[in-house]
Amino acid sequence: MLPKEIIQKIRRIEIKTSRMVMDVFAGQYHSVFKGKGMEFEEVREYQPGDEIRSIDWNVTARMGHPYVKKFVEERQLTVMLLMDASGSSFFGSRGSLKSELAAELCSVLAFSAIKNNDRVGLIIFSDKVEKFIPPRKGTSHVLRVIREVLYHKPEGKGTDIRMALEYLNGVVRKKAVCFLISDFFDCEFRQQLKITNKHHDVIAVTITDPREISLPKVGILKLKDAETGSEFYVDTQDAKIRNEFSAHSRKLLEERKRLIRSSGVDIIDIHTDKPYSDALFKFFRARERRIRA
Repeated sequence: MLPKEIIQKIRRIEIKTSRMVMDVFAGQYHSVFKGKGMEFEEVREYQPGDEIRSIDWNVTARMGHPYVKKFVEERQLTVMLLMDASGSSFFGSRGSLKSELAAELCSVLAFSAIKNNDRVGLIIFSDKVEKFIPPRKGTSHVLRVIREVLYHKPEGKGTDIRMALEYLNGVVRKKAVCFLISDFFDCEFRQQLKITNKHHDVIAVTITDPREISLPKVGILKLKDAETGSEFYVDTQDAKIRNEFSAHSRKLLEERKRLIRSSGVDIIDIHTDKPYSDALFKFFRARERRIRA
């Protein structure tokens, strides 16, 4: 039995994100993510202007006059959500944790998918695969996905993106649209990301908190690495230390972006102090322009 506060939270997210899907992203998801190709629908009599290549010669021979095969776009997709549940995801300085923001993003993407009759699956990972929900369709299934991203208590603390991608390739054989949602505090995943993107359409959703870029001037701070547990003290009154921290953090973020882009993967850059809808809009528009070009 789920705690009452989790049930209420699921309901709030369902209302908020489903409204956003209807009012904001209607049509964009459909236009950006195409089906796997064309599938056969029926055979009909030949009409002037039909492609000669579409003639069904077997039916034509039986009926004595030309018939053609009619195809329609196969719309149904598989959408996989890969959510990082490592220790660093349970950090937030602007009202919500990165893990809570990731849950909302999963909800928006999942509702967008089922609105288009696509299947949705989930992989929650840390330094191990924490949870796998096979892709299915339907609102009740999506609510189960949301419940898991909100309620799951991870066992691992570290981050192993390479392992999560290997697991994805093992359980999802047909091409899928895969949203990899993480702060990417990992460095050994480039080759596997590149391999996975050849089989699937991978989109990296990076989540960053402003306190991971700059330190406030508040005196002596005790900091703890959420993934390794190591602790240390920092004198934030020292401008040199704050500047060095900021420069180092920005260098890591640029390296993260370079590593992901070099794998041929698109990026949706989410910041906890900014509306994530803006970043999703930017991604959809960029994809649409690329498709048209």
